[in-house]
Amino acid sequence: MNEAMNKVATGPVKGAGQVVLQVNGVTKQIGQKKIVDRLSFDIQQGEIVGLLGPNGAGKTTTIRMIVGLIRMSEGDVLIKGESIKRNFAKAISHVGGIIENPEFYPYMTGYDNLKQYQRMTKGITEERIAEVVKLVGLQDAMKKRVKAYSLGMRQRLGIAQALLHNPSILILDEPTNGLDPAGIREMRDYLKRIAREEGIAILVSSHLLTEMELMCSRVIVIQEGKLVTVRTLGESTVTENKTEQVQVMLRVNDAEQAKLRLVRMEEIRVMGMAPERDQITISVRDSYIPRMIDTLRNEGIAIYRIEELKESLEDEFLKWTGGNRSA
Repeated sequence: MNEAMNKVATGPVKGAGQVVLQVNGVTKQIGQKKIVDRLSFDIQQGEIVGLLGPNGAGKTTTIRMIVGLIRMSEGDVLIKGESIKRNFAKAISHVGGIIENPEFYPYMTGYDNLKQYQRMTKGITEERIAEVVKLVGLQDAMKKRVKAYSLGMRQRLGIAQALLHNPSILILDEPTNGLDPAGIREMRDYLKRIAREEGIAILVSSHLLTEMELMCSRVIVIQEGKLVTVRTLGESTVTENKTEQVQVMLRVNDAEQAKLRLVRMEEIRVMGMAPERDQITISVRDSYIPRMIDTLRNEGIAIYRIEELKESLEDEFLKWTGGNRSA
């Protein structure tokens, strides 16, 4: 299964580039306190975007305003160009979501629960039910009662239900909450598959920063209701900005000799050294690395490994939010 998922993840995204969700200057004020303050961002078709922020930052309030569960004080939300304020029914028809834990009739089978939703929603065919069941990998569980489902299976059934009416965006609040590591990885793989095969935009709120780094193409960070940053994940300084300084760790056959040669090179700054592990850390302009390698090789210094040192999403998050560890 994982091999198949990885193949999907490398393919082109269906319908990529079309803006599905626009949050325009949204504010939620209660009394004198602004829970969300002039927040703006957009999400394109086929991308998975993480909504991050410390506890109390306004993530849940933002999601609830997007889906119309609470009114916004100012601003507007457009879904496929339709305003939540002016044309709620049409706008929300493009949304599928699980804002809290998905709820089902436990004594009924997975299939019967989906049939119940089909009866309440026009245009859902048997073919569509079979399609979403296959998409979330529940083909062998449809005849089982939901009370026998694991938490991960119930989460996937919830996503299947949210996908039945062919939404343009899927909004999930803590979709991996309570799952074990295998279940988290499985959920991540299925969400990636949904984004690519269905071309659906996915907005995910989560506390798991490492998981967001593995799953999302972008993250939106908010604090005290305000936008802190929007960051694309997985950007490559090697291909995009060859003049930027990068930190790299070298493992060589002789760290002391390597340091003596490197400190004489104007483009390089030695940041640290671990002679017992034959490692040396330097700051260097990206375009200068090939010349550095040639110089060390000409000095008879063998290079066994070159590794770029990048901050994790968790490290960056703590900087953005002033060290608050609660996402």
